[in-house]
Amino acid sequence: MAEWKKFCTIRSARGVWLTDTNGNKMIDAVASMWCNVWGHSERRLVTAMTSQAKKLQHSSLFNLTNRPAEELADRLVGISPGMNSVFFSDNGSSAMEVAVKMAIQYCKNTNQKRTKIAALKNGYHGDTFGAMSVGYIPEFFSRFQRQLFPVVRLSVPDKYRPPRGMTPQDHTEYCLDKMEERLGRGDIAALVMESGAQVAGGALLYPEGFERSAGRICKRHGVLLVLDEIATGFGRLGPMIQYARQKCSPDIVAYGKMLTGGYLTMAATLATKKVYDAFLGEFDEHLHLFHGHTYTGNPIAAAVANTNLRMYKERNLINRIKKTSLVFEQFYDELLALNMVGDVRHRGMLMGIELVSDKRKKTPVTMEKSINSIIFEEGRKNGIYLRTLGNIVLLVPPLAITEEELEMLLNRTVRTIKTLKTRIM
Repeated sequence: MAEWKKFCTIRSARGVWLTDTNGNKMIDAVASMWCNVWGHSERRLVTAMTSQAKKLQHSSLFNLTNRPAEELADRLVGISPGMNSVFFSDNGSSAMEVAVKMAIQYCKNTNQKRTKIAALKNGYHGDTFGAMSVGYIPEFFSRFQRQLFPVVRLSVPDKYRPPRGMTPQDHTEYCLDKMEERLGRGDIAALVMESGAQVAGGALLYPEGFERSAGRICKRHGVLLVLDEIATGFGRLGPMIQYARQKCSPDIVAYGKMLTGGYLTMAATLATKKVYDAFLGEFDEHLHLFHGHTYTGNPIAAAVANTNLRMYKERNLINRIKKTSLVFEQFYDELLALNMVGDVRHRGMLMGIELVSDKRKKTPVTMEKSINSIIFEEGRKNGIYLRTLGNIVLLVPPLAITEEELEMLLNRTVRTIKTLKTRIM
């Protein structure tokens, strides 16, 4: 924290551009923490927000309902294969807390003696205590380890760094074999994993078929599959619903971030009818889920989300992403030719650039102070807002960025990385 003497104050934003109080402009290369869809100051989303605010600002979902929230629930179920019901919350961490509580209570309500949660190593599901437990990344959360509940950790395939003596395919099969073996013991309530890729874990992309195979293993052993699409769904990795692209059938799925286009905070946890029905009963049976949020189903956020989802369809965004994301591929060779770049991982509108000090040994790069601080400074000089995760530079631009803007972003990223050589220890 002491490295940050002052912060850059953003005065306004339009499209992919952030403007500070000195009039300097930066491309928002992280989509305001991975949530922005259409860019900033999108008129339709602002209008949806102000229009709803004139009618109903907030009304509780405790014994009440409101039209924007009901409409949004219908939309989410309509685009999510196999899902039946929606539980609204405020943010991604909360959505995952709800998902885990649903899974554990489902087993209790159905008289199963399954009490344990399994999750993939290197996964990330949020910063609250339950989310930290299932998504434990030591660099982030080791200081709280004693306060976290125990979770069964399962290996995840790593194409860039497979174990010695294994090919990437060997490692994938090994991970699935170990998963089959552990879930087969009958004590696991749910497997929790990100859908399609581990984003905060360094843009680690799953091999083709891995998620589908994990889902089938869960089905064989009566384990609920809980998928986290908070950062990977809604077009970030390409498809609207990532688990549909993976041909996977979860029992519970969580959405967030891009749900409102990045304009207001809102998240949702969806469940199948099988899961939902397990919570129905008479009051004295105590089957209901004891969980709630003050701003659950907030009408303003729901109205913005409804407009956002309509815009996806009207503007054919998913097909646009297929075309725009090809620009990333044009920079593979140029990025990999840089001395500091060991690996480039890309899918849809996500790219992870791994910085190393030794390409042959794949040694993560170190610098005289935090990489995040240095790359932010160097990126700002080149007119881009960048954040890193350890030695990984993540490019996560607004989904509707144009091909020309994305090309500009990538050129400036290359230039930024080239200037880092003098900062390496």
